[in-house]
Amino acid sequence: MKKLVSPSFVFSGLLMIALSSCTASQVQQAIGGVMQQTGQTTAGPLTQTEVANGLKQALSQGINKGTAQASQPDGFYKNSLIRIPFPPDVQRVENTLRQIGLGAEVDKFILTLNRGAEDAAKSAGPIFLNAIKQLTFTDVWNILRGEKDAATQFLKRTTTSQLTAAFSPIMKQSLDKVSATKYYTQLVTSYNKIPMVKKVNPDLEAYATQKAIDGLFTLVAQEEANIRENPVARTTELLRRVFGGR
Repeated sequence: MKKLVSPSFVFSGLLMIALSSCTASQVQQAIGGVMQQTGQTTAGPLTQTEVANGLKQALSQGINKGTAQASQPDGFYKNSLIRIPFPPDVQRVENTLRQIGLGAEVDKFILTLNRGAEDAAKSAGPIFLNAIKQLTFTDVWNILRGEKDAATQFLKRTTTSQLTAAFSPIMKQSLDKVSATKYYTQLVTSYNKIPMVKKVNPDLEAYATQKAIDGLFTLVAQEEANIRENPVARTTELLRRVFGGR
């Protein structure tokens, strides 16, 4: 009776290949050998293009699922992993306002802040997907050598500045749309009127933009890990071939 080998073992084999100094032809032959030894079948040896496209497809799937989840009502607000809190650099503002009876107004602002992120997330997909297209084959092999969120972390390191520039005006529109900016201005104004306090006026737009992007990357990382580890999450033939075989 043939011993069953888990898809994770197949993917480990691919990672070992990536770590070697094989030529492109040797890599293709080795991948085919790994699949044969584990009882997996393929339509032929994986090409460099297929491996690169498979990784990009995995990231694209993560982006689509992540943005869809984040843009739902309470996608940020009721998800403890990505919920956006009162800006930490002015935490004393929140504490003081609650002490003087403005807790309800603080809660309203936090809700609208997260509603703004949920609204902005609807437009995040194309921005992220465009960044994925820039991955080179060298990037792909480096990512396959990495941890279960290596692709997400690479994308985060190399695209955050471009994403921030593109996402910032969208976030501003969303914050204005749900009145988060108005509530924040009111809270800061109320705080600054308190005698003897140090005046504050932090950049809400920059804070919300960064937290929203971080939140989306968190969701994408979860999906990337899921695709690497869970065969059921590999919803296309290419994903199944690159991340463990059929």
